[in-house]
Amino acid sequence: MTCAMCSRAVEKALNKVPGVQTASVNLALERAHVTLNAKVSPEVLRQAVVDAGYQASFMRQGQEHSLAEMPKIWPVVMGFLLTLPLMAPMILGGLGIVFILPPIWQCALSSPVQWILGARFYKGAWRSVRASSPNMDLLVALGTTAAYGLSVYLWLFKNSPMPQMVDPSNSMQGALMEQPLYFESASTIITLVLFGKWLEARAKRKTTQAIQELNALRPSRVTILQEGTAKEIDIAMLKLEDHVQVRSGERFPCDGKIIDGSTHVDESMLTGESEPIFKSKGDSIFGGAINLDGLVTILVTHTGQSTLLARIIDLVESAQAGKAPVQKLVDRVSAFFVPAVIAISLLTLLGWMISTHNWEISIVNAVSVMVIACPCALGLATPTAIMVGTGLAAKKGILIKDAQALERAHSITVVAFDKTGTLTKGQPSLLTLDALTADLSKDQALEMAARLQLASSHPLAQGVVTAWSRGLSAKSANNSEACAFTPLLREPNTLEVATHVQTLAGLGVRGQINGSEYFLGSTRWMEQLGVSLKHMESLQEPYLRQGRTCSWLAKLEPSPQSSQNGVQLMALLIFGDDLKPTSKAAIDSLKALGIRTWMLSGDNPVSAGWVSKELGLDGFNAQVMPQDKASFIESMKGESQVVAMVGDGINDAPALAAADIGFAMSTGTDVAMQTAGVTLMRGDPMLIAQTIEISRKTYSTIKRGLFWAFAYNVLGIPLAAAGLLDPMLAASSMALSSVSVVMNALWLRR
Repeated sequence: MTCAMCSRAVEKALNKVPGVQTASVNLALERAHVTLNAKVSPEVLRQAVVDAGYQASFMRQGQEHSLAEMPKIWPVVMGFLLTLPLMAPMILGGLGIVFILPPIWQCALSSPVQWILGARFYKGAWRSVRASSPNMDLLVALGTTAAYGLSVYLWLFKNSPMPQMVDPSNSMQGALMEQPLYFESASTIITLVLFGKWLEARAKRKTTQAIQELNALRPSRVTILQEGTAKEIDIAMLKLEDHVQVRSGERFPCDGKIIDGSTHVDESMLTGESEPIFKSKGDSIFGGAINLDGLVTILVTHTGQSTLLARIIDLVESAQAGKAPVQKLVDRVSAFFVPAVIAISLLTLLGWMISTHNWEISIVNAVSVMVIACPCALGLATPTAIMVGTGLAAKKGILIKDAQALERAHSITVVAFDKTGTLTKGQPSLLTLDALTADLSKDQALEMAARLQLASSHPLAQGVVTAWSRGLSAKSANNSEACAFTPLLREPNTLEVATHVQTLAGLGVRGQINGSEYFLGSTRWMEQLGVSLKHMESLQEPYLRQGRTCSWLAKLEPSPQSSQNGVQLMALLIFGDDLKPTSKAAIDSLKALGIRTWMLSGDNPVSAGWVSKELGLDGFNAQVMPQDKASFIESMKGESQVVAMVGDGINDAPALAAADIGFAMSTGTDVAMQTAGVTLMRGDPMLIAQTIEISRKTYSTIKRGLFWAFAYNVLGIPLAAAGLLDPMLAASSMALSSVSVVMNALWLRR
């Protein structure tokens, strides 16, 4: 494909195939993404592209990203060598030196350029005519053929066989009396366009550098341990549950868990985290990371396309292959571009013929109109910027699912945060536990809570289980001090899980222990169960003012005489979850960008208010259910706000889906990451402001590229039609426009 019209022709051909729901063709990436709503043979799709005059092959799953073969440089060099003598009279004439190349030599030098080096333009033009989708090749073929044909006609029918005699006293004047030919214009146009295409292809390869660097993280060989013996195999032969040995300085070949040894690991290419991370037995390892200083053995948990690295590459490629909304406008313009240029060229021809009665000048000006028009720049401005922007984001640990998310992020006006795991570390620990009945000890209450929470992945649940595993020390002298824990005493798998466990999102968990019904959850849930907490306010108030989270353990008492609807409080659990070190800076960065910040938390108003005040948020909503978060997002959108939601849990999924753009922390659940448009590979809220900045710069780059693409045509075509641009200068401008648009996109990398 050579220009936006080519990609449009392929897109139209694919969309016409029965069973194709949508087809999107990316000019810069040279790839089509096809969605089917019925069974379609792959060969039918390929044949549709062939029938449109192009060639296609299928990407295999896991195949490394690659562009078409780089154009050879020799046609460009040959074109310059053959064209330079044709340009000599003009160059030397500017120095006062008269040099006239005989017409037969001009034709001899120009013909190989026109018919051999320029053959690709005739082929492309024929394809475009067959597909009823005129493209840039047609413009070049028409323009150069007109210039070449005019030259042949003038040579054979207007020039005398021998050069005219010139007056030695005024040699320049005599030279100018010679009938001018335009062989050099035709050859220069073809040579400059070939050179521009070569520069464009070279520059486009740099836009895929992020993908190439990610692919380079995959080692080709791996060392496995079989019956205690190390054996090197091809990475394609690696299987789940193999034991892999990784030496210092090597890259991990797959995802896994360390089963022997410890080391520091560099995960910067995956997460953007520059500091090495210490890993020891039981810790997870991701393929592509570098083992810095120790020999370790890992158990393989994911290989091939299921590894984190493969999923990152798929996400980046998917985002780069998609179309940004602004590209749809460009596509509509491109549909009429080449026909409009041909029409303007014909009008130029007729206008000059009527005004000057000189068909030679008329043809030259019409040729200038055709060769200065550049649909290539229009087709490249958006996808090249998207490719560079998504690649830049990936290097920082920001995975953008599609081009639409990258473009839309620049207009965000409100960012809503979940609290736990997003603004806080998401690793709440049990600070203290108060038994509220005389017949229940702290350790017994902790065991009941752990049995209820054993099967849950919620951060508070993990805090309870961890506290039980370590054991509760009697050193906690009073309720205002955190409980003291000893090192691990008990394995969680020795604890008997409660039966009939039911999790209520945003409220808590219920289950049966020894035949009795127990509840563990928030103050809000206790109130819904009919428990009066007025006499407990003084007990929890000091913790709430410190931003702590309170949970209650309660038991269903079957006695009908119970004064509290059968539910009796058993214990109060106080959790602490520290703010992330970068949360305050992240909020400040967003405010500096003119963005409002809000927090949506299921926690109580006092605790949520403390976090909001500490971080300087614009506002917060407390004790909200998952559906309440989504409703808040919808209400903000109803106020013409562009809303982003940041979360990490299952209960955030509805809000992430409702938001204009969802940001999911990779430290959270898969559900959140699948719902969100942006995944942050490390749980750093600072990445949100960085994403918005990258989006704004990418969008500015797109607008700048489209401006220049349109400006070249809007200014150049009228100038050419007015006779103010000769064909060679027009060809130079056309070649320069495509290269400048791609270079404009590459500037993003700085």
